[in-house]
Amino acid sequence: MKDDITKALEEIRRGSAEIIDFERIEALVAAFFEKGENFYVKAGFDPTAPDLHLGHTVLLQKMAQLQRYGAIVQFLIGDFTAQIGDPTGKSETRKKLDKNTVLQNAKSYEEQVFKVLNPQKTQILFNSEWLNSLGTAGLVELTTTFSVARMLEREDFEKRYRSQMSISISEFLYPLLQGYDSVAMKCDIEMGGTDQKFNLLMGRQLQRVYNVGKEQAVIMMPLLEGLDGVNKMSKSLGNYIGVTDEPNSMFAKILSISDELMWRYYELLSAKSIDEIKDLKKSVKDGLLHPKSAKENLAFEITARFHSESAADAAKEEFDKIHRQNALPTDMKEFSLKSPIWIAKALVECKLSSSTSQARRDIISGAAKLNQEKINDEQLQLKSGEYILCVGKRKFAKLKVT
Repeated sequence: MKDDITKALEEIRRGSAEIIDFERIEALVAAFFEKGENFYVKAGFDPTAPDLHLGHTVLLQKMAQLQRYGAIVQFLIGDFTAQIGDPTGKSETRKKLDKNTVLQNAKSYEEQVFKVLNPQKTQILFNSEWLNSLGTAGLVELTTTFSVARMLEREDFEKRYRSQMSISISEFLYPLLQGYDSVAMKCDIEMGGTDQKFNLLMGRQLQRVYNVGKEQAVIMMPLLEGLDGVNKMSKSLGNYIGVTDEPNSMFAKILSISDELMWRYYELLSAKSIDEIKDLKKSVKDGLLHPKSAKENLAFEITARFHSESAADAAKEEFDKIHRQNALPTDMKEFSLKSPIWIAKALVECKLSSSTSQARRDIISGAAKLNQEKINDEQLQLKSGEYILCVGKRKFAKLKVT
C-alpha cells in the first residue's frame, strides 16, 4: 500500500507547476488508500466561450488522475462570476456576458468535460447557487476580509493602476467571489493555471476567515504551448486544437507539433503513467521507436478520447493516405466562383488563407498548390474549370470556376 501511495503522489506531482501544502494532499491520498475516504477537488471554469481546447484539458486530465486516487471533482461553472469577467491577465475591464450566452456555453462545457472526467466521481456545480443568495450584507462582509492595498499587490491590477488605466470595483470582487466559492464548496484542493495563483490563494485565506475547518491545498498547472511551440494555446492566436475539432483535423494537428513539444503533450495530456512515458522516451532515444510513431500513438490516444477508437483509426488512415501516398482527402469542402478569379482571392474565398496578403505569402513560400502542383505565379487568374486548391498539408478545397 505504501508503494501505491508513493506512485500516486508522483503522478499528482507530474507536470504541475507549483503545489502549495503538498503535505495535505499526502494526507488525503493516504486516507483514501488506507480508509477509503474521498476528498473534494475544485476547479472553476467561466463559460466565456462554447468550446474547450486541449490547453483547458490539462486541468481536466489532472483532475481525472486525482479521481483515481480518491477525489470527487467539483467542476464549478462560474455562471455568476462569468457575468463579471475574470480580470486575470487583462489590461482593460472585460465586457460583461449576458446570462443566456453564459448558460448556453455552460451546457456545452458539461457535454465536453465527461470526455475526460469520470461522471460517477464528478459534481457539476454553478456558483449562482450560493452567490445569488449571498445578499448585500454578505457581500459587504466579504469585502471586509481583504484590503485595497493587498488587492493592488496583484500584478495585473498593479500595472493598470500605475498606468492610470481603469479598474472597476467589480473586478476587485472577482477574486473575493472565487475565494468564497471555496468556502461554500468546502473543497480540500483547488486547481488552476499558474496565472490564477492570486485567486487560488484567496480561497485558502477565506476558508480560514470563515472557519470552514480546513484550508485547501493548491495545485497549479502550467499553460500548455500551442501548435507553434512558443505561445500558450489560444483560439485568438490560431494555434489551438479544439476538443470539438473533427477527428481528421485533431489527428493531423497533433502530428504537426515538434518532436520536443510532443513530450510536453505526453506529460500534460496523456493518460499513460510516468513509467510508460519514460519507456517511450528511452525507446525513441535508443532508436527502437521512431519519434513519428510515438507522436502517432499520442495523436491516436487523444483523438480516441474525444471521439472514438474507430474515428481515430479512420483519421490515421486518412492522414496516411494524404501524406504518405500523396493522395487527396476523402472529404473536401466545395466552392463555386465566377471566372476569372485571382488565385489569391480564390484561396481566401475557399477559406484556405486569411487574407489576400497571406495568400500571396503562402504562394511565395511554396505552401499553396493548384491541382497538387506548387503555384509559381501569384498573379494567376483562374478561368472556367474545376480545381483542387490546398495550403500546407491539412487545408484542401474543391473549386468550380464558372
